[in-house]
Amino acid sequence: MNWKHAFSLGLLLVVVEVALHSQTSPAVPSPFYANLEWRNIGPLRGGRSLGCTGSPGRPNEYYFGATGGGLWKTTDGGQNWAAVTDGKVNSSSVGTVAVAETNPDVVYIGMGETQLRGSITQGDGVYKSTDGGKSWRHLGLKETQAISRIRIHPTNPDIVYVAALGHSYGENEERGVFRSTDGGNTWKKVLYAGPNAGAADLIIDRTNPKVLYASTWQVYRKTWKMWGGGEQCKLFKSVDGGDTWIDLSKNPGMPSGPLGKIGITVSPADPNRLWAIVEANEGGIYRSDDGGWTWKRTNEERKLRQRAFYYSRIYADPWDRETVYCLNVGFYKSTDGGVKFDTEIQPPHGDNHDLWIDPNNPQRMINSNDGGGNVSLNGGQSWTEQDYCTTQLYHVTTTNDVPYHVAGAQQDNTTLAIPSDGWGHMLARGANHGYYYTVGGGESGYIAPHPSNPDLFYAGSQGALLTRYDRSNGQIRDIQVYPRFFSGEPASALPERWQWTYPIVFSPLDSKVLYTCSQHVWKTVNDGQSWERISPDLTYADPETLGLSGG
Repeated sequence: MNWKHAFSLGLLLVVVEVALHSQTSPAVPSPFYANLEWRNIGPLRGGRSLGCTGSPGRPNEYYFGATGGGLWKTTDGGQNWAAVTDGKVNSSSVGTVAVAETNPDVVYIGMGETQLRGSITQGDGVYKSTDGGKSWRHLGLKETQAISRIRIHPTNPDIVYVAALGHSYGENEERGVFRSTDGGNTWKKVLYAGPNAGAADLIIDRTNPKVLYASTWQVYRKTWKMWGGGEQCKLFKSVDGGDTWIDLSKNPGMPSGPLGKIGITVSPADPNRLWAIVEANEGGIYRSDDGGWTWKRTNEERKLRQRAFYYSRIYADPWDRETVYCLNVGFYKSTDGGVKFDTEIQPPHGDNHDLWIDPNNPQRMINSNDGGGNVSLNGGQSWTEQDYCTTQLYHVTTTNDVPYHVAGAQQDNTTLAIPSDGWGHMLARGANHGYYYTVGGGESGYIAPHPSNPDLFYAGSQGALLTRYDRSNGQIRDIQVYPRFFSGEPASALPERWQWTYPIVFSPLDSKVLYTCSQHVWKTVNDGQSWERISPDLTYADPETLGLSGG
């Protein structure tokens, strides 16, 4: 046994010993829990959504899919939402949703996340409802794991197309574009680029449903790396309903490879007009005015193609051939054919992932972003709120308050703490924090409430951020161990390597002792005024895992 393994084993024994000493009562028998029920203590604050849709025939009906909370539906234009898949489908992560234009009771959902951030949830294929979400039937394609698009034929709801990215962490065959002609009972794979590339986008020409466009994306994730951009990143067109496909990737005007991730849309106002958002080194917005045979770059702004793996979505206005929308951190609109995107629409939250525009009324739309789904009836000038419980928390912990508070860190939002007896009781007591309050740190952090002073919170976030927050006076102090913002640097260049979500733990034996971890264990006994490194490098430090994180 070498010294690193010996030290790791010793550290494990210490942790076990501390845990045993800190255990004050025997395990509670399971019948104790028999009469307990889950209840929502709040807050009503939405979380990440990748897919949404509305119904042309039912102007108050919309759906959005949560990446951790199933499918949600509104029948009053977004004023109130209800979960419609809880207890009815096996996966909690909805990647895309589609409603049949000819029968709004027919709804398809594709499961799993294709916007490949570091924390993603796999899905289990396709589900269908024929009663507007009251009941669901699994239609297979389980091993796709991540589905980017479902498109339904505009006049025949039995013809359905699924764009599947496939496994994010390895090769698999169940990826590409699948077609069903019997309402999802059977599927045929009609576009396949190989075991390393799946389908990233798919669109039907509403003026001629035999014409489809699809993009494939060669990509993989590892725990330390995300890499996309192989030779199988391509753009395709079919003119026979998906029987055969034409490769448009090297047509005149397209950038040189690798192309990376590609989003594609076709204008219903002029089906010869296409837009593609291309990740390539010479990427940007590319427009074709002849159905994809030739292309021209119209815009190369970074705001439209930053972090392409997380976005790369583009949408044509159904009435105006000059209007097109592009989603990224911001939500941008062009009215000159995709040259200038100088109108920024402001939904309630950033990081935009999907958009549905009513083909009969372009003022009516629904948008998905990292705060959930929101509806607009005036072309994006105003939006409904995101007040539903699809909050994604990285970690939760409890305080010593009476009643105790529950604290957590929300993805793409702040930390928060809320009383365990619910927000109504907090307001009744006249607390000056509202019914929930932030406790420092950021979206991805562990939270460590002080063991003996309930007003003190120690919270982390990505980038090694670590704060001390005192709720009694609102003071917050940066106490991070090694202050250095390292976004974009390889791990090999960093003196201290911090995980996106790293541990922060008080000693159960001494309330003055706080620990945290990079590749080393650090200890403070003075509230983070100074830190002592108390361990060697406890990782393998394998050079293969310490390079640039992707591209």
